[in-house]
Amino acid sequence: MTLTDSTPNVPELLYLLHGDPSDLAEAMAGMRAADVAEALRDLQPEAASKVMAALPFDLAVQVFDEPELEGHRCEIIQQMGEKTAAPLIDAMSSDQQADLFRELPEKERPRFLEVLDAPTREALGILLRYHPDTAGGIMTTEFVSVPTSWTVGQTLEHISRVGRAKETVYTIYGVDPENHTLVHVVSLRDLMMADRAVTVVEVGRRRKPLSVSPSTDREEVARTISKYNLLALPVLDEGGHILGIVTVDDVIDAIVREGTEDVQRFGGMEALDEPYTGISFLRMIKKRAGWLCALFLGEMLTATAMGHFEGEIAKAVVLSLFIPLIISSGGNSGSQATSLIIRSLALREIRLGDWWRILLRELPAGFTLGVILGVIGIIRIVLWQKLGWYDYGEHWFLIAATVGAALVGVVTFGSLAGSMLPFLLKRIGFDPASASAPFVATLVDVTGLIIYFSVAFVILRHTLLM
Repeated sequence: MTLTDSTPNVPELLYLLHGDPSDLAEAMAGMRAADVAEALRDLQPEAASKVMAALPFDLAVQVFDEPELEGHRCEIIQQMGEKTAAPLIDAMSSDQQADLFRELPEKERPRFLEVLDAPTREALGILLRYHPDTAGGIMTTEFVSVPTSWTVGQTLEHISRVGRAKETVYTIYGVDPENHTLVHVVSLRDLMMADRAVTVVEVGRRRKPLSVSPSTDREEVARTISKYNLLALPVLDEGGHILGIVTVDDVIDAIVREGTEDVQRFGGMEALDEPYTGISFLRMIKKRAGWLCALFLGEMLTATAMGHFEGEIAKAVVLSLFIPLIISSGGNSGSQATSLIIRSLALREIRLGDWWRILLRELPAGFTLGVILGVIGIIRIVLWQKLGWYDYGEHWFLIAATVGAALVGVVTFGSLAGSMLPFLLKRIGFDPASASAPFVATLVDVTGLIIYFSVAFVILRHTLLM
């Protein structure tokens, strides 16, 4: 039986797991690490640890380095035991080692740390100081740096000796021979094309290297790498010494996590920080209940507003038919606006000081969208009345005018509220992603009712609302 032509699945792994270990190792040897990691996620930790133990060492290291296994690695190594897992951990990239130890419970860390090599312990000591959302938290300490006094020939020979142990060798960092500060960055391509006798500092264009501090937010790191098309970005301390580098694949992983968190916040809940299938039931409830309760309390204001207009509803029951249409249109326009503004803020297309420009832009946009929906609403009522599908009474045209005018007001307010709320939250120090669609919808639900019945009172006060 061979698995080399397709992604392994759980039944196949279990079948091989209970047979000869050499069969499992042979079958898995030709697999891609990402595919194996994906299959291991669906196995119980005990079974997954046995698969890891049977894999060829180089493949096992690659599997452990895969982001697909995040959230499951700590359970697997706990099943493997510290002595069996230590060589694998030592061989992992330093940023993934840090992620693994962040996953481990605090009480479990010392017993795994003490069996690791001294360089690994030292690197982990540096990386675990920083928050995982910062450049220091996602950087790797495995990079190639050489004194700027070295020749190209010396540098290439050095790369051939140490390259296998580094996460990337595509970018070489030239440091001052005396104070070891970063002074030059050169690509491997430029080195390969350069004269072997010249020094590293003479290769490539001389300009101040791009860098970030260890406290720089990972979103800012991603923007810098994207803007300048970099493969890696050095992380420097206050003295200009290289602490590590953030590679483009680390940034991609960070962007995926950040995007996941934003999507979850858009849904009106806390970010899970763990895979959906890996989070416990109680933690899932805790993450969702708080925001849901807050939204529920907000929606209570809608019931209060409905009660305030109870008299108008009793006199003109036909008005209640259009309440869902009115408030949902306002909520939809608000959700559109808040999504656009949050994304623009995240990409630095707009800044806090631009709020007035956005206000002036969203006001006519919201009004125009409201007019479009208002006309559609009026046409709908006219058609239903004329075709005999529903009788809105003798004042049907005034009802149509009420619905049309209310839609203009509600959609305009929804667009303004949805565009301004992210600015307000960012100004007071909250994540703009918290200005999610449910919160905007809740706000517009209440104000939409007030606008709707206020318009109805003005238009129908001498007829249905006498």
